[in-house]
Amino acid sequence: MIKSLIDLTEKELYGKKVLLRVDFNVSIENGKISGTYRIKAHKETIDYLISRGAVITLLSHITSVESFEPLVDQIKEILGTKNFSLFENIRKYNGEEVNDEEFAKELSKSFDIYVNDAFSVSHRNHASVVAITNFLPSYAGLLLTKEIENLKKVLELPKEGKTLILGGAKINTKFPVIKNFLDKAENILIGGAVANVFLKANGVDIKKSLTDNNFSEDAQNLMKEKNLIIPSDYKVSNDMILDIGEKTADKFIETINKSKIVIWNGPLGKTEIPEFSYGSERIAMDIVNPNIFSLVGGGDTIAFLEKNRLLDKFSYVSTGGGAMLEFLAGKTLPGLAALGYK
Repeated sequence: MIKSLIDLTEKELYGKKVLLRVDFNVSIENGKISGTYRIKAHKETIDYLISRGAVITLLSHITSVESFEPLVDQIKEILGTKNFSLFENIRKYNGEEVNDEEFAKELSKSFDIYVNDAFSVSHRNHASVVAITNFLPSYAGLLLTKEIENLKKVLELPKEGKTLILGGAKINTKFPVIKNFLDKAENILIGGAVANVFLKANGVDIKKSLTDNNFSEDAQNLMKEKNLIIPSDYKVSNDMILDIGEKTADKFIETINKSKIVIWNGPLGKTEIPEFSYGSERIAMDIVNPNIFSLVGGGDTIAFLEKNRLLDKFSYVSTGGGAMLEFLAGKTLPGLAALGYK
């Protein structure tokens, strides 16, 4: 069983130096943090540690800027506390992405305890996620524990009334999930660039639309499955399919309305452009139903929902994109395995 932060008593935490792996990999626009959900998601764990007298150092990577230095005050304001230190962007160090043991050992030297609260990077075999656990007593944070509980729940619940919706542009991450859910979901709804692979395999001329020919054979085989629903109409611009059409949206909504559980990862269109956010907007409004347990994840999906002020209407919002998909595909995540999760 995974060792959780709540397994530690106040006595065991008081005065201890805790290295807390978080995910603050956020977008920056004009020097300001754009989208605060991912940061706020760690607040419960941070407050828990502070309230029990721990001395915490937060550790994260960021790709939109080189350094966290100009963002520290904004992060403290978002979290509503100043009682922590923030380590520099961990991916600036060569040993991080190669999971270097010596780098992890050096990183661990000033600390008593390691806590992984960053589910969203737990599919990465990196030093601050995996190798670090060899040098410090290691625990799962409160957010990480919630992620496992909720994702495990939607995997294990009966398939009746369960609907999986997959879209987005990262096609290769979606096919393993589709295959794993064939006998776990009553319905699988496909949109975004993922749908283009199926449409092309079905003989549709998708012209310049984003696709991945590596999955053509998979798509042909999967189309035989009765619980898989692909678009019957779509919105096209400049020879590219950029959203689902009205008939498809109607069909998807009809299916969602009969569902008890809905899992969604990936927008159904190019939502950065308002006219191609139609499908995602209609679907989102229908999923936020008190009779449906709704679980949503993926960076683009969260950004879209946060922009439209719909995020807090979902039953559970996963901070993971790739990590969520790998978990739902039934894969072992290195960061979770390092904490003893099987």
